[in-house]
Amino acid sequence: MSELADIKKRMNELEILIKETKDRLPAHSTKPPVMFELLEYEDEYDMLLKKLNKLKGM
Repeated sequence: MSELADIKKRMNELEILIKETKDRLPAHSTKPPVMFELLEYEDEYDMLLKKLNKLKGM
């Protein structure tokens, strides 16, 4: 698989993980481990988006 396809595949996986993690967040008293997990997924997604845009710009 090409690097672009790999990035898009992982981004799709992350979108699902982010949605599932957000669904697990309680309305009040957010649990720190769940919040850290969400932030890690979102950070990875942002990094991959930047990398994807850079590759497309070549």
